[in-house]
Order: sequence, then C-alpha cells, then structure tokens
Amino acid sequence: MLLPDPPTNQNLNINQNPNLFTDLQPKQQAPLAFQLRPKNLSQFIGQEHLCGKTGPLRRIIENKQSASLIFWGPAGCGKTTLAELIAKETDAYFLTINAVSGSIKDIRDALILAKNQTQTILFIDEMHRFNKSQQDALLPAVESGLIRLIGATTENPYFYINSGLISRCQIYELQALSPEELVSLIQQSLKTINKTQNFQDDLIQTIALQANGDARKCLNLLEQILTHFPNETQYTHEQFNSISTKKDHPRHANDHYDMTSAFIKSLRGSDPDAALYWMLSLLEQGESVEFIVRRMIIFASEDIGNADPQAFVVATALLQAARFVGEPEIHINLSHVVCYLALAPKSNRSYLALKKAKKYLSETPNERVPNHLKDNHYAGAKKNGVGKDYKYPHDYDYGLVKQKYWSESAKFYEPSTIGFEKKLNDRLTYILKEVKNEPK
Repeated sequence: MLLPDPPTNQNLNINQNPNLFTDLQPKQQAPLAFQLRPKNLSQFIGQEHLCGKTGPLRRIIENKQSASLIFWGPAGCGKTTLAELIAKETDAYFLTINAVSGSIKDIRDALILAKNQTQTILFIDEMHRFNKSQQDALLPAVESGLIRLIGATTENPYFYINSGLISRCQIYELQALSPEELVSLIQQSLKTINKTQNFQDDLIQTIALQANGDARKCLNLLEQILTHFPNETQYTHEQFNSISTKKDHPRHANDHYDMTSAFIKSLRGSDPDAALYWMLSLLEQGESVEFIVRRMIIFASEDIGNADPQAFVVATALLQAARFVGEPEIHINLSHVVCYLALAPKSNRSYLALKKAKKYLSETPNERVPNHLKDNHYAGAKKNGVGKDYKYPHDYDYGLVKQKYWSESAKFYEPSTIGFEKKLNDRLTYILKEVKNEPK
C-alpha cells in the first residue's frame, strides 16, 4: 500500500517501511551505542523483571499483544530500544515524536499516517515534557485504538502524565542497569566488534562502574577509548582515565523524593549505616544541608517524640550549627545527629495524637469553652459568674486536681512504654487514677 508523503516537520520521524528495524544498517559514523542496539529481545540486557522468561513485556512481544505503555526510568536503561523491539516483533508501523520540540501539529500528522496502517505504534520520547493540551490530543486515538502509544519518561509519570493517559496505559518502571549487567553489555559489544582480547576484566568492570547504570553512557565510554587509542592490542586503566571524567550523579525530580524517603525510612528503621549513605547521597545530588536538617527535625518529633525528647533538642541544635559551620565540616555534625536519631528509641504516639485531635476537631468544630475555664479578667466577669468553680492546680498536692477541661472524654495521646515515654505513661496513669480534688 502506498503511504502518504511524510510531513516536512523535522520533529516527526517517519519510517515508511514497517520492517525498518529488520533491515536497518547503521551508517559507519553512527555512535557505537546506535550501531550495537539490540535487533531482538535475546540481545537485550537488563530489565529482567520485565523482559525475563515470565516478564510482562516479553509476553506482550511474544504474543503480539496490543497495549499502550509508558516506560519510566533513568537515561540509558533501554526505553527507546524496547519500544523499537516491540514495534518490530509485533509488525507495527513505528512513528516517533520527541516531546522536547514536538507540537500538537506533529501529533495530528502522526494520526493521519496511522489511519492508513493496520496497527501503529506512536513512540513519544521525553513524554513528561508534553503539556496538558498536547497530552489530551492523544486521548481519542489511544481510546479508539488508532495508535498504540508508547511513552518514555525519566520522571515519575504519576506526577507529569495526565490521569486520562495514565488510566489507558500500562506503566512499567525500568531500572538503571547493575554493574554486572553493564559488564555483560560490554562483553557482548566487544565480541560483536572483535575486540574481546583487547580488554582485561578489571578494565571492563571499571568502565561499567563509571557508567553509573547508563547503558548508552557505557557504550559511549567504550567508544571513546577505542577512538582515542585505535589499533591497541591491550587497553589500560591509564588510557581510560585520560579520557574519562569523574563518576557523575544524574539527577531527576523523583530522586529528590525517593532518596529523602529512603533516608527517613532508614532513620525510622534504626539503621545508622543506611541513613548515613542516603544522607550523603542527597548531598551528592545537590540537596542543601538545611533541607536535610529540616527533615531530621520533623523526624525527631514525628518518629521519636517523647520516647527521647532530647532528640528534638539535638536536631534543632544541628540547624543552628548549619548556619555557622560550612561544608565539609558540617558533615561531621550531620553524621553525629544522624547516628543519634537512628539509634534513639522510637515512638509516634504524639504524632498520632495530633492526627486524632485534628480529625476530631474537623468532625466536632463547635466545642464551647466550659464556664469555669473562661477568662474572667475583665470588668463584670466575676459578677456574672464567669470562671466560677475553677480549681487552681497549685492549691492541690503535686499541682494536680481533677476537673473537666472540655465537655468530651475522647482520648488522643496514649503514651507508649518505650524509652522516656514510659515515664509519661506512668504519670498519665497516676493522674487519671490517683489524683484527688481536695485542696491542701
């Protein structure tokens, strides 16, 4: 069947041959990462949870299923490659748009082309960069099945993709490749280009670690050393170090939330080693010291509370230190407090009391102040009986007296028996059971 002429817009890549990936022969000058892109699923490395023998993406490919998908994961984890493999293995017409520079017109052009095909996969790279209107423009075509959408994003789709598309797509999270997977990728690539004998295992492992989970970067590093030192019989660490840069820390919006979550949960789980690791990871990602300290102050009350009231004092003192001590010395103070908070006894009872009280207040907002507790420091108050029958606690033994402080008897704070809070629990028990209402 004769396809319509492609639009002239450069953002839309039109593949007029549905079997393009079967016959693709990369140009000689194409990057090594492009030349070595897998031609079938057996060559694909990584994402075992999705592409393994019982993985959902393997089933989609092998059974030629129709489904719209969103791939969420860091750069170089295989999102584009998987989209291409799915298109090839399911005999689908493959169109691509990069959301960085794509427009609604590009989407409309793609949908016109899709009408002339049995099945079309529209792959949208960097999909989180599409605004709401652009995403909405895809909904009717996805709903009707005119296209199978495959979106790729490095950011959490639940934050960036609208709910209409989320409900119509299966979302799969891809992981950065492990060092072992990157080693396998390098070995497979060296075999393909007949360079297996030129690289020792320890150098391969160094390259894999330098790539930081990114398969594309891994192959780019391999290409750099091959380009800078052509025709070498044995490549060395010195050669690699001369062309490589310090291991970087790629940053995505969801890293902020994920690492912060891991940091707090490590503190809550009383694991100082893990807490220190995630605290340093946050600093490496560019988080400010004050942000980390603020989270620790909140943690001291939310998760430690009265089990160790000193934790709050230590955490707030750290904020003061952060304003006077610069980096890297403040890291010593951070480590001090991280270890303290991680190993402190834990209780969230005061935090739970707050939540219960807020809920009760929202349901019972009209509590009136009992007459004996009202302010009577204005003219005529006492004459009118305001404040009458108030019992002044200091007039009673231990400064305690039984009287009602509100009309209800709901229980919000129930101290635990952990750490210092056990003493508070014992005191509350005494107050409730033993306190008299007779003056001294």
